[in-house]
Amino acid sequence: MSSPLIEVKHLKKYFDSPRGKVHAVDDVTFSINEGETMGVVGESGCGKSTLGRTLIHLQNSTDGQILFQGKDVTRVDAKELRALREEMQIIFQDPYSSLNPRMTVKQTIQEPLLLSGRWKGKTELEEETERLMDLVGIEERLRNAYPHELDGGRRQRVGIGRALALDPKFVVCDEPVSALDVSIQAQILNLLMDLQDKYHLTYMFITHDLSVVRHISDNICVMYLGQLVETSPSKELFHVQLHPYSKALLSAIPSIDIHHQNERIILKGEITSPVNPKPGCRFASRCPYACEKCKEPQHLEELLPNHFVSCCRAKEINHL
Repeated sequence: MSSPLIEVKHLKKYFDSPRGKVHAVDDVTFSINEGETMGVVGESGCGKSTLGRTLIHLQNSTDGQILFQGKDVTRVDAKELRALREEMQIIFQDPYSSLNPRMTVKQTIQEPLLLSGRWKGKTELEEETERLMDLVGIEERLRNAYPHELDGGRRQRVGIGRALALDPKFVVCDEPVSALDVSIQAQILNLLMDLQDKYHLTYMFITHDLSVVRHISDNICVMYLGQLVETSPSKELFHVQLHPYSKALLSAIPSIDIHHQNERIILKGEITSPVNPKPGCRFASRCPYACEKCKEPQHLEELLPNHFVSCCRAKEINHL
């Protein structure tokens, strides 16, 4: 079994607002094994992207611990951060806004190579740039084109090439296919999976598209208002959901079998504010199983092998 490449312990990320502290990521703990993909799902605003950006130090954490290859990288100085940037990268959601409109495809992919200083000679630099563009499938005729001249799929290929330029071990994929049409989505997903097999990459794949995460992930974390409510192997979660929120989330997936349609779970009630939330389950205000005990702090508990859930009534609800 692979060892954890990245471990997160009680990670918190709060933002100041006029009404108080926004608990964007609150007491999150998980690990990702080397060469595997951890999918992170949840509705918009639940803290998925903030979690990914905090892991790779695009934002500083408020509290908690981040371990990378067994080393604590929660707080690093400028020199350590520069070295860490080569090991941890991100592919952004919108390929257009994440690319410099004044730089060609070739210049964009070459920029991290120049900044790293690894390639001294011009010939070596050109060869490595060409290799990266070949790797992500950018045609020769487009290599001197600008972002506005490319379609969404090709722009995202440029973003992937840039992220992989310095041979990272860990890549945060922040909804990399949500801005693309379905046929292009499949091409980019297959490219990401091929690159993972070839270079033994470790991904955190953030998405709200459950069919996509089922296709690419080994394990899945379900987030709700900054907290993990359930974690499980990917295949198991689509057969057995233990948390009421996960049940509602997966009931929204359309079924192609007209004889066995999913029974949609409609959630009612107000969404809890992420500003200075009270202790207890944040889903309780919308949960059909809520009780007094739900007002107490909830913790992830292993109810099935490698299947953790944060719900005081999970055993009762699921007859375990």
